[in-house]
Amino acid sequence: MNRSLTGQLLVAAPTLRGSTFDRAVVLMLSHDGDGALGVMVNRPTDVLVGDVLPAWMPVVSEPGVVFQGGPVSLDSALGLVAVHGSDEPLGVRRVRGRLGVVDLDTPAEIIEPAVSAMRVFAGYAGWAPDQLEGEIDEGSWFVVDAEPTDAFRTDAEDLWAMVLRRQGGQLALMASFPADPSLN
Repeated sequence: MNRSLTGQLLVAAPTLRGSTFDRAVVLMLSHDGDGALGVMVNRPTDVLVGDVLPAWMPVVSEPGVVFQGGPVSLDSALGLVAVHGSDEPLGVRRVRGRLGVVDLDTPAEIIEPAVSAMRVFAGYAGWAPDQLEGEIDEGSWFVVDAEPTDAFRTDAEDLWAMVLRRQGGQLALMASFPADPSLN
């Protein structure tokens, strides 16, 4: 694969059932010769952002909880924002389009007026060089375009089926794949 997947979605194939990535939707934050990094945008937890990062509570989007970003470094936090306009606010690194990663050491009051949405993730999903490409080649992931609101939906748990359904064709049929085929 010669193109960068930064800013795109990885949608877990049904073959990943029972794994950490079962029905995961991963927004790719970087993808280059050094590997790949993304966050699962459809895994809200019960932990309120205010309980772990109180200064960011006024900035985060509903439902105001920490999302599980992936299995790597669960004790670290990563902020994802949708930025207003074309300026790059202090403390934000643009990923693609309006999406950016925010340095959570930046004062929240500097970031708040510059963003229209924000999520906080515990951990991330990471791949070594060529590892992700191998998983895509073996059919573990579908690579699709992200819509600007995907990472900030209040109905994040339903994102896997929604993203597949909007693809049309064979991928749209995957959206109705049962969570547990043995119960079908």
